[in-house]
This record gives sequence, C-alpha cells and structure tokens, in this order.
Amino acid sequence: MEHKIFEAGDVQLQSGLTCRGTRLAYQTYGSLNADRSNVILFMTPFSAHHTDIEWMIGAGRALDPERYFIVVPNLFGNGLSSSPSTAVMPANGSRWPQFTIADSVQVQRRLLQEVFGVERLALACGWSMGGMQAYHWAALFPQSVERLAVICGAAKTSPHNLVFLEGVKATLTADAHYQDGRFTGFPERGLRAMGRVYASWAMSQTFYRDELWRQTGCSSVEDYVVTMWEGNFLRRDPANLLAHIWAWQHGDISANALYEGDLAKALGAITARSLIMPSATDLYFQVEDNRREVACMRNAELRVIPSDWGHRAGMPAHNPEDARFIDLALGALLNAPPGQKA
Repeated sequence: MEHKIFEAGDVQLQSGLTCRGTRLAYQTYGSLNADRSNVILFMTPFSAHHTDIEWMIGAGRALDPERYFIVVPNLFGNGLSSSPSTAVMPANGSRWPQFTIADSVQVQRRLLQEVFGVERLALACGWSMGGMQAYHWAALFPQSVERLAVICGAAKTSPHNLVFLEGVKATLTADAHYQDGRFTGFPERGLRAMGRVYASWAMSQTFYRDELWRQTGCSSVEDYVVTMWEGNFLRRDPANLLAHIWAWQHGDISANALYEGDLAKALGAITARSLIMPSATDLYFQVEDNRREVACMRNAELRVIPSDWGHRAGMPAHNPEDARFIDLALGALLNAPPGQKA
C-alpha cells in the first residue's frame, strides 16, 4: 500500500531556520468514525519507516484497524518524510535544517487537523523515539491527547543516553567518506561499525548469555550481529541517521517557549491517562528515568516490561511473550476511560 504525503509547505523550525517544501509521509489503517473519536497516532522510531512497525497493527490486536483509525506519520529525517537524503541545495549536506521532536509533532498536528479534521486523539503512542514523540504530543497539546503510551522512551534524553549516542555518531563520522559535515561516498565501514556498537547496547547481557538471539533465526552471535544489526543500518542513509541522532539527543518535552526548560512543569501539564512502559533491561532508556517522570505526572502508571530483550523488548518482532505483554497493556489502556490511572 503506497504511503501518502502531506504537503506542509514552508515550516519555521525551533532553530529559526525554515524547511521549505516540507513533506510529511504517513500511512493510515482503518476508518475514521463519524465523530472522529477513534484516532490513534502511532509514531515511528529511530531510523524506521512505517512499514517497519505496522506489524503491530492488526485485527484483534490493541491497535485494531477494525475499531480504530490509526495514523502512522514518518518522523522527519527517515527518508520518506523530508530528510537530508532528499534535500536540495542550499539546504542540503551540512546545511540541513535540523528538526527537533517538537518541530515534528507540530507538523503532525497540522496533518491531523488539515487533512482529517481531527483535534483529539484517543491514544498517542510509540516505541523509543516514537515514544518520545508521544510524550511531546501529551505535553505540548494536553487537551488533545486522551491517553498516552510511551514504550521504552523518555520525556527528556538522559545524560547517559546522550553519551551512548555520541559513540554511535562517532562510528559514522569517523568513516573516511565523512568530510566537512557531509558524506562524500557510501560509508560501509562506518555503518557496519554502527551496527556492532548498537548490537551490544540495544540488547541485554542476559539476551546474549542465554542465546535468545536464536529466536531470530540466526545461527551464532556473529550471524546475528551481521544479519540483524549491520544489515539493518546498511539499508539506511547515513545522513538521515545523523539527523535522527541529533533529534534524539535534543529530545526534551520542556525545551520550548511553553515550559522554558522546566521538565517537572511539562510533565505535570500532561492530562492524558498515561502508561509509561520501560523494559527492565533497557541499557539507555532506564526504568529509573521513567520512574522519576511518572512521579511528576498526574495520571500515570509505570509498568515495567519484564524482559531480557533490552531496548528491543518494546518492538518485539521476534519475541511473542513481550508482544503479548504490550498488546494487553495497550488494550487495557484503550478500554479504560481517559484521565485515570492505568
């Protein structure tokens, strides 16, 4: 099914720069009901396209297109929406006008308003950077979000998470094909190195000790790293990856004129019935960070995914146990009235 494009025009960003001819790629699943009350916004994570996460949408699941109208916007910088890989001079290469997550959700809101006439969401949800976008939605437009589900994400990128991303970024920018802020050729070495760094951080120590990688159909750790991690990043554009790393590092629901850097105020302004779901073994979106966030929120529950799959517990394509846990949690959230604890 071919994705759709929202022509957003010239968009002024938080940086003061303008992205001209901005295009937001999106896909929809299901039908909008008469009173526009069945809308779920399910947002894409780091480097991913809507096709990478749509397996979580299906009849009988929490994200059920027979019951809900599910909109999946592609995060700017992922290659389908406006991205470094599609930019033209003079706003290309090192002059790409970086989108913050707040910039992205502002355009997503315009999509819902201008194309579908939607002002209110039954649920804003996502995993990883998708969860960070959902957090921004609930803080920036509190009256527009009835329910919030953040899976392995955070309201603000932690210092440790930022340092992890510095290491990932260094694998790309150390490649010989990266010169003067842009890529002059395909950085295969850098992308393969990125995959190997990511393979250790994204999965837990127990995942490797107990050989859980066998559930992915791989025959050894090396086979797993090459197939699942090197292979994943080799199919991505390196400039787009750097743009997403930048947005991730600057992720902060309070970094705007509305909250002026006061994270506790931003969290306290969220009125949505909220379910914050970290993985017990996530090495960079840690349970403790979410625990501190929930303490500042009005109607939030911390529900830890009891998994050995690290960060990937939140997008469990090869892990039916965690998939069931998340599906049941999302289903309960959607079936309960908004504005109360999950």
